[in-house]
Amino acid sequence: MKNTSFHIILLIFTLILVACSGVSIDPNMSATVKDFEFTDQDNEVFSSEQLKDDWWIAYFFYTNCTMVCPQTTANIVNVQATLNDEGITPPIIGFSVDPNFDTPEVLQDYATMYDAHFDNMTFLTGYDFDSIKELANTSFETVLDGGGPEDHAYAHSTSFFLINPEGEVVKWYDGLSKEDLENLVTDAKKVM
Repeated sequence: MKNTSFHIILLIFTLILVACSGVSIDPNMSATVKDFEFTDQDNEVFSSEQLKDDWWIAYFFYTNCTMVCPQTTANIVNVQATLNDEGITPPIIGFSVDPNFDTPEVLQDYATMYDAHFDNMTFLTGYDFDSIKELANTSFETVLDGGGPEDHAYAHSTSFFLINPEGEVVKWYDGLSKEDLENLVTDAKKVM
């Protein structure tokens, strides 16, 4: 009950901040992204500090996934292209949930397959599974666990997340829904 009250107060505070800033998006969550320092596709350190003062978009994937990741990755690349065509280039962060397999080299190859551009998209690895699971479960309040359906190693979210400059996740979108993808683009245009 105490935790629920805290989340309600945090959501109200976020709504007030959004209303005062003149930004008219409808937040549907309120969580704070914990500080992180991981490895990007160029084998360089990438930290949450680099995202301070920016609105950014995040999602979870792994390169061996054959169920949902091919579609969510194609969709996030489409969001990137649509926004970039409008001159809007928010950082887009893809967190691999299979860091043991998804090395920087594998992430580079994966990006090439989907025509993802690293000018404003970053794929992250360089942590253990428990660390990324904790980040997903607590900071993004989303599912991530080992042992997905059939022969899939991981059960993970298909959501995309919009994070404000203070590092608060303010909205999630179904990464498989055409309507939600359109809403993400619309909301990104409003805040960026």
